[in-house]
Amino acid sequence: MIRRLLSRASLAVALGVPVAALAAAPVIAVFKSESCGCCSVWVEHLKANGFATRVANVDNPSDYRERGGIPNQLGSCHTGMVQGYAIEGHVPASDIKRLLNEKPKAKGLAVPAMPLGSPGMEGPRKDPFDVLLVNANGSTSAYKRYN
Repeated sequence: MIRRLLSRASLAVALGVPVAALAAAPVIAVFKSESCGCCSVWVEHLKANGFATRVANVDNPSDYRERGGIPNQLGSCHTGMVQGYAIEGHVPASDIKRLLNEKPKAKGLAVPAMPLGSPGMEGPRKDPFDVLLVNANGSTSAYKRYN
């Protein structure tokens, strides 16, 4: 553990990243099914964008969506939890960072279904999709649109 921390700190210094920033990386707990490949790619997207992750393979990821207060109609294949917010589906890391910076009174963010072109669903086709802010009362509003 100490060796890993020293290694990360050395890498951070070499890349010009303040060590304090490395230690302060938000941790996202991700609940997914063991067989889901796109969930694992989304986790790699989070890591590449400065998040620490704690991944749990679970039998029913939808149980965690429900616990986070995300309506079923906004469901996707995995749910993340970070600093009291639920993150449902293939939400881009930049939108999660914005959420954590702005700290709205909301349940979290959702990208319903699994739109092609969203993080973890990259490929030759890129469909437009919306990141939805799930408000405290369960209603949604557009947080960001991707074309």
